Amino acid sequence: AAIILAHYPQLWPESVRGLLIHSARWTDAMRREFPNNERHSRLRCYGYGVPDLNRAVWSVANSATLIVEGEIQPFDKVDGEVKTKDMHLHRVPWPTTLLQDLGATEIRMRVTLSYFIEPSPGRRGWTRKHRYQSHGLRFEVKHPLETDLAFHKRLSRAAWDEEEEQAATISDDRNWELGHHLRCKGSIHSDTWTGTAAELAECGIIAVFPVTGWWKERPHLERWNRKARYSLVVTLETPRTDVDLYTPIATQIGVPVQAVIET
Repeated sequence: AAIILAHYPQLWPESVRGLLIHSARWTDAMRREFPNNERHSRLRCYGYGVPDLNRAVWSVANSATLIVEGEIQPFDKVDGEVKTKDMHLHRVPWPTTLLQDLGATEIRMRVTLSYFIEPSPGRRGWTRKHRYQSHGLRFEVKHPLETDLAFHKRLSRAAWDEEEEQAATISDDRNWELGHHLRCKGSIHSDTWTGTAAELAECGIIAVFPVTGWWKERPHLERWNRKARYSLVVTLETPRTDVDLYTPIATQIGVPVQAVIET
């Protein structure tokens, strides 16, 4: 973490933590001990794997990393009731034409969402899984054939209280290494999508949205209007060394990539 901060002193702590997890990979030995049908046990035993400092610090031609730092207000009080408020939609500056031209070429997209929570001040223990954390954040990626409007509607459903297990109905785990149920634990979430370049060309929006926590469940503590910082780290990479993903993305970095939606 200190080395990353030395390279990029302007980064928030959320981003430094996010880059460490984002760079981590499971070793072959870890995968043999816990194969894909035991990913839950692998995650519990080894976390996200072994961090790679070079991967955390540098982008190369066939692998480009973007970092978005943002602040979101998860909740607001409306007519005396605390409800979810903002979601952020990030339009990622993919090289769409290049991806379409690459067609069936394999592309991997790693997404990591890092944030810090405020622990519950209570001493009586926590009987509900959300009560300890002040708030939760999640990410979702637009599906290849999904319209922007359909994506927004799906996210509105995702903001339902996860206590009722309704969020699982909106998440499509195809192509993802972990999927919604495994990656949603704690306050840092990381997963890898694998598919074709043509598919990814149609997935250029990543959403960050809130789920419940004690800021919402305990309104008498007057935390429902607090804001929360987060860091979203996204890497696009291909096994092909003759493909330059970094340069076309770098030329688009100045384009605004975030929209704020109040729900």
